[in-house]
Amino acid sequence: QVQLVESGGGSVQAGGSLRLSCAASRFTSSMYSMAWFRQAPGHEREGVAAINTDRIIRYPDSVKYRFTIYKDDAKKILYLQMNRLEPEDTAMYYCAYSSAYLDNNLLSPERYNYWGQGTQVTVSS
Repeated sequence: QVQLVESGGGSVQAGGSLRLSCAASRFTSSMYSMAWFRQAPGHEREGVAAINTDRIIRYPDSVKYRFTIYKDDAKKILYLQMNRLEPEDTAMYYCAYSSAYLDNNLLSPERYNYWGQGTQVTVSS
């Protein structure tokens, strides 16, 4: 079992920045993947950033060059630095962990088997 605890959400004006953190209780193996997803009311869950143990990183075009994912393996913390936030970024943000080494499907939510409880990000115009 892997517990994931997110923090760092909040309210910010458009153009501002936030950094989300996700603390993992353990890693199940030396090869795994982690990601950030978001879900706004009435919308499907969307992958916004993902990284695997080879530090291969994926972003969708909607956040590329604005969001940065990185991790501290020693502390078992995953981060998401979000810059130039837009009202369209408003959503609940979830951290996810996959026991599998993912590559082309890093942003596919069905590939992740552990999820955090989520942290709300609200961006006002």
